[in-house]
Amino acid sequence: MGIAPTASPREIKSAYRRAARLTHPDHGGDAQDFARATLAYETLIDPDARTRYDRSYGTESSYLRGGAPAPGAHATEPAHPPGAGGSMRFGTGGARPSATDATIYLPGLEEPGAIDRATSIRQVHGEPRKRGIFGAQARLARENRSVQLLSRQVLTALPSTRLVNGLHAPGGGYIDHALLGGYRLALVHSMLLPRGVYRWDGSTLLRDGKHIDPPRLGPVVHQMQRLFPELNVTGWTVILSPDGNLHEPVIDYARGAEPGPMNVLNVVNAVNLVREMKMFLGTGPTPHVVDRTILARLIGGMY
Repeated sequence: MGIAPTASPREIKSAYRRAARLTHPDHGGDAQDFARATLAYETLIDPDARTRYDRSYGTESSYLRGGAPAPGAHATEPAHPPGAGGSMRFGTGGARPSATDATIYLPGLEEPGAIDRATSIRQVHGEPRKRGIFGAQARLARENRSVQLLSRQVLTALPSTRLVNGLHAPGGGYIDHALLGGYRLALVHSMLLPRGVYRWDGSTLLRDGKHIDPPRLGPVVHQMQRLFPELNVTGWTVILSPDGNLHEPVIDYARGAEPGPMNVLNVVNAVNLVREMKMFLGTGPTPHVVDRTILARLIGGMY
């Protein structure tokens, strides 16, 4: 209905009246469009239904745009921003866009969008929060360290990248951090482990023969890929050291388990997370684009 995620009940009713006038079959509209507008109104005007819709990241719109890929598949990223027109067709004569190019907003900041101008421009959204009755101070401290690391080391180098913290995971659970750069999305969780040498074989972290299971990000990556088929989604677990040394702990990789965008789940230390995020988010086809519709859906999924 063309309204912001923060729209009031009054704004929702007003938007529905406009949509109904345009789509009602008695006024020359399409019956299917009228039914969709009515469903949107009924969903958004009911507080419980609206909360469920927000936590699902507005899945209806993504499926109506063409469905979802098979589990584990990565999206084919657009060579130019969707709907941008011929002047934005990169790779056919013009120079490839850089992550440091001037940010392009789709739709433009002067055009109506699902989020306002100030929200679109802001690089960091949300913050680590308590979950349930008891707040785990150690977890909150660890997540805040991750936010500081990403803000200082990644966002300063990638001005068009947006960091969204504290998301509901589809199907239950949480996503600590999500980095949106162009049409690439990195989901980031963290662990705090003692200094030393660890080995990552692609599924299990090992130290002195002891198995350490990282957060199970694989299913969440698959679910988010289904909900955002226009994005290339990957998962990352960063291992933080107690003393803040970015180079610790040291992670040794088994053959085929090295970090990279083709892996559903990557495990890295802090310094390698920074390097990999710059590579993954900064080298896409359009790393200087902020899709305001996608950003709005992510913000709507914050808890």
